[in-house]
Amino acid sequence: MRLDKFLKVSRIIKRRTVANEACDQGRVIVNGKVARASYDVKVGDILELKFGERIAKMEVLNVVEHVGKDAASELYRVIS
Repeated sequence: MRLDKFLKVSRIIKRRTVANEACDQGRVIVNGKVARASYDVKVGDILELKFGERIAKMEVLNVVEHVGKDAASELYRVIS
């Protein structure tokens, strides 16, 4: 699954266009490297998102095309 779509489906970022812009601006890092929106997300990837001064770090636990609102947080685990 594309990185921008994963960020939307997992509800880390509300809209796919916003996720796409975050990737274009270099605010999304996957496994220590700046990632493009087209990056193919896999289980075990470590994502780092820069929200202003704050950095959110999370591990991908599952990759699913469609998920309900309640189960969206089960797709990743927050590390810091």
